[in-house]
Amino acid sequence: MANTNKKNSGNIKGKRERYSNKQNQNKSKNKNNKRNYDVKAQRMESKRIRRERKPVEDNSKSENSQYIQWFPGHMTKTKRKIQSDLKLVDAVAEIIDARIPVSSRNPDLTELIGNKPRVILMNKCDLADPSSTKKWKEYFKSCGIRAIELDCKSGVGINNFVSATKDVLSDKIAVWQSKGMVNRSLRVMIVGIPNVGKSTFINRISKTSKAKTEDRPGVTRGNQWFTLSSGGVNIDLLDTPGVLWPRFDDRVTGEMLAFTGAVKDDVTDSEMLALRLIEYFKESPPKIFCERFDLTPENISSMPPLEILESVAKKRGMLISGGEPDTLRASVMLLDEFRSAKLGRLTLELP
Repeated sequence: MANTNKKNSGNIKGKRERYSNKQNQNKSKNKNNKRNYDVKAQRMESKRIRRERKPVEDNSKSENSQYIQWFPGHMTKTKRKIQSDLKLVDAVAEIIDARIPVSSRNPDLTELIGNKPRVILMNKCDLADPSSTKKWKEYFKSCGIRAIELDCKSGVGINNFVSATKDVLSDKIAVWQSKGMVNRSLRVMIVGIPNVGKSTFINRISKTSKAKTEDRPGVTRGNQWFTLSSGGVNIDLLDTPGVLWPRFDDRVTGEMLAFTGAVKDDVTDSEMLALRLIEYFKESPPKIFCERFDLTPENISSMPPLEILESVAKKRGMLISGGEPDTLRASVMLLDEFRSAKLGRLTLELP
C-alpha cells in the first residue's frame, strides 16, 4: 500500500511538473508572439508615416535625412597631437575616399597643415567611378595639390606614392643636397578621417602588418612610425588616428560618411540611411542597381523611395510574418552592397 501511494505521488508530481512546463512554454510563446506583433506594428506605422511624406525639391532637406553626430573623446587629443607633430615631418599625405572626396576631407586639417607640402591619396578608387576620379585629380591639380589614385587593399597605384612625395618635396631635396645632405630620409605624416584606409596603406607600402587595421572606424588610437625604402629613397611614415570634426553642420556630409562606413552604423538609422541613398539613386539610377532588382530608371524616378526599398526586399525574399517586406534587413543589405561596389563603381560627389 505504501509503495502504491508513493507511486501515485510520483505520478502526480510528474504531471504537475509537465503542466507547469507547458504553462511556462505557453507564456514564453505568448510573450514572443506579442513581441513579434509589436515589432510588426511598429514597422507598419513607420512605413505609413514614410508613405505619407511629401517629396521636397531640395534633396538635402528630405525627411529621410538625419543629423549624424560622432566625436569620440580621443579626437580632440589627436588634433593637438597632429599640430605638435607637424614640426617633425617634411610633408603630409592626406588619405581620402575617392567616392566622396569632399565629405571625406576634414576641413580642420587644412588649417592644421598650413603651408606644409601635401599629397592627396584618393583611396578606394576601385569602388569609385573612374571618370569621376579623373575629374577630381584634375581639380586638385588646378588647386596646386598633387593627387594620386590608389587602392590600398589590392595595392593598385601604391607605387606612385614615392614619386609623388619626391615631387612635392623637390625644392627641399634640392636644398638638402646643396648642403651635402644626401640620402636624407623624407618624413611624411599620414592623416585622414576614420576608416579611410590609413593603416591599410601603411601596411601595404611598408610590407608589414604592424599597423592595426579593422573594417570599422576609430581603430588606430596612437601615433606610430614606419620606415620604407624604395628606389634609393628612404621615407619615414607617421601614422595618426583618424580625425573627424566636432559636429556635422551639413546633414549631407554626415550622410555621405555614413553611406561609406566612415561613421559607425550603430549611431545611424539604417532604414532612413538606405532611403536617402535611394533618393540619390533616383537622380541618376545606377545600371547595375536596376539590373540586380529588376527595376528601370522610369520605375525609380516615379516610385517613392520606400516603395523601391520594399521592392528590393521582395526581390531578395526578405519578408516578415504576413508576407510584409522586411525593409530593415533590406536596408542593411543595400548599404553593404553599395560599400562593396556590388551596385557598381559609384562616386557620390563631383568637383
